[in-house]
Amino acid sequence: MSLDLGPAAPAAVAAVATVVPDSPDVSAGQDSPDASAGADHLWARLHRIEQRIRTAVRERRADDPDPDDPYRGQYLSPEAVERILAASGAALRGGDAPEDRPAPPPGSRLARLCAAFGLLPVDLELLLVALAPDLDTRFEQFYGYLNDDLTRRRPTVGLALELCGLSGAGAGRFRFAARAPLIAGGLLEVAEPERPLLSRTLRVPDRVTAHLLGDHEPDGALTGLARRAAPGAVAPGGAFAELVDRVRAAAADGGPVHLLDRDGHAGPPAAAALAAGGRPVLVVDAAALAAHPSAGVVRVLAREARLSGGGVVLGPLDRLEPERPERAALLRELCAALAGVPLIVHGPQVWDPAWSRESPVVVTVPPPDAQARAERWARALAGARTPPGGEPGGDPGGEPTEEPAGELTEELAEAVAAYRVDQEKLERAAAVAARTAAAERRPVRAEDVRAAVRAQNAAGLARLARRIEPAVGWDDLVLPGPTAGRLRELVLRARHRDQVLGQWRMRPGGGRGNGVIALFAGESGTGKTMSAEVVAAELGMELYVVDLSTVVDKYIGETEKNLERIFTEAAQVNGVLLFDEADALFGKRSQVKDAHDRHANVETAYLLQRMESFEGIAVLTSNLRANLDEAFTRRLDVIAEFPLPDEAQRRVLWDRCLGPRLPRGDDLDLDFCARHFELTGGSIRACAVSAAYLAAGTGTPLGMAQLVAAVVGEYRKLGRLVLESEFGPWLGVLGEPGRG
Repeated sequence: MSLDLGPAAPAAVAAVATVVPDSPDVSAGQDSPDASAGADHLWARLHRIEQRIRTAVRERRADDPDPDDPYRGQYLSPEAVERILAASGAALRGGDAPEDRPAPPPGSRLARLCAAFGLLPVDLELLLVALAPDLDTRFEQFYGYLNDDLTRRRPTVGLALELCGLSGAGAGRFRFAARAPLIAGGLLEVAEPERPLLSRTLRVPDRVTAHLLGDHEPDGALTGLARRAAPGAVAPGGAFAELVDRVRAAAADGGPVHLLDRDGHAGPPAAAALAAGGRPVLVVDAAALAAHPSAGVVRVLAREARLSGGGVVLGPLDRLEPERPERAALLRELCAALAGVPLIVHGPQVWDPAWSRESPVVVTVPPPDAQARAERWARALAGARTPPGGEPGGDPGGEPTEEPAGELTEELAEAVAAYRVDQEKLERAAAVAARTAAAERRPVRAEDVRAAVRAQNAAGLARLARRIEPAVGWDDLVLPGPTAGRLRELVLRARHRDQVLGQWRMRPGGGRGNGVIALFAGESGTGKTMSAEVVAAELGMELYVVDLSTVVDKYIGETEKNLERIFTEAAQVNGVLLFDEADALFGKRSQVKDAHDRHANVETAYLLQRMESFEGIAVLTSNLRANLDEAFTRRLDVIAEFPLPDEAQRRVLWDRCLGPRLPRGDDLDLDFCARHFELTGGSIRACAVSAAYLAAGTGTPLGMAQLVAAVVGEYRKLGRLVLESEFGPWLGVLGEPGRG
């Protein structure tokens, strides 16, 4: 037999047989006396393996008529074939199992490894045989010689069984089966599957080796996918103390727990529950897991959880999209791999029994009240302002202090009251607000928080609706008192809906959302859209105007699907959803005479159901309130009527629309315009813009002639008659537009 190798060095073979069995001292760097004792035990076990290797080498040399042959392993002589045939029976019978298999010290890493992975003493022995080359390079030479191939410097299955006194044809070979603890747990890898089992090489993953040597860092394959929760970052505060106790008790037996969380704040309580039980916490990002849905990642994750002896927090579940068959299979595989490991899954979705073999304990997470929300913002802002080294003025060594985060100012508390953000977005927004304030060397203000929260809104809704950043306020509105009062009521409902509808349960019943829906009814130009923008500005949110061209579809059922995407995205952002000209979508149901009527009624029925369960803030505007289906009225929280402006309001509108920068002529009579021209605010703004163009064209200040000419043009657009009784003496002086 030829292996096409260069001449082997006889001195290397001799060195293998005569090496001095001194055990390296690696006790330095251990973090406790138990850990040091465990390291000593590990090296003592490797020393025993080395003694067995010495014995095996001596036996090979004694049986080999020419042990110093420089071409040994490159050919197979007739004499060697005879020796193989003579030894085959003994190989099948196996040797004597070593009796020196002492149990590892209690509390050591080896002991915890055996307990976590269910290893038998023989499994630990096989693992140490495979581990030896990673701790001492001399074992590479040992194994190369015993494998009769100096290029194969790791133990084979057959050699490992031989060194453990087991037969290659006995039950020991089944310790390398796919479901055996060593292989299923990822502690041992069997390479070269194309070879016979006994000739396959064994390798211990680097992470397992590092763990046995005292390393606490997670596997590099989990970078961006999972992280260790910092010990000081898993205490969510007193508001969730009862929830933490319930979750800790549910996870004590190692079974799965599902936190049904509608608001996205279950991550910290879940981590706190595991930490309260004295376990390290491995937090898994569900979105990152969905981006890398491989069986290898699942095995690495399960191995890391068992190596650390901790628990796993997975969420938010909706980002994993378990409704997809391949993602459901991934979740089922993960739950199976983590059997016996405390697993807490959180998210807004109800648990499907098909996702795991063992049904989890379901714990419903109550929505946070105003105080809990303020505490979270205060804690996040305090954490964002903390330098990486620790608290300002604290220990330079970097140890965080246990001082409370403090309370929000009244301004900040009012600013965050209406926001519904999950923990991840809250922390990111707090970090952005803190950095913005730090750049200007001042405390965090309400506008910093509002801008930071708006920046967290995903682009999904912006693809389905027109995004408007509010640029107007209450002072820009000219409305009658009752209408302005209804707008302020809408703001009040939006800010306190969690307290009234969630904490006080003033809207009981299954499937009902905590959304706020308003109707702005009035003629075109009376300020409905601008009022919605003012409401969004007061709440510190953005306005999303639904574009009917992206919603309505000629194919049956597609309009409902488009609307569902809009409602789903709107519930996940801090914004106000505006359905302009809502009667086009929310029209009355009619008597069914043909298939078109039936499907039109189905669309209205869908909207009725969806508005009932909506969790966001929506505003419907309509010029024809009578065209809306009566069933929508019951689902509306606020109805604001926008009447035509009276003379006093028109006077204010004329003045504001012309603005302070436009030069005005001495003959400009806004009282006359307000008294004679009954126009809406939108028409007055159009007239002001047209008159400004006319004044710019003549190069003179804006006079009454240009303004009246603009009004005449607006009347013609609206199809109204130009009567002398309205225009008075100014009608006679009009010649060419813009000239008096």
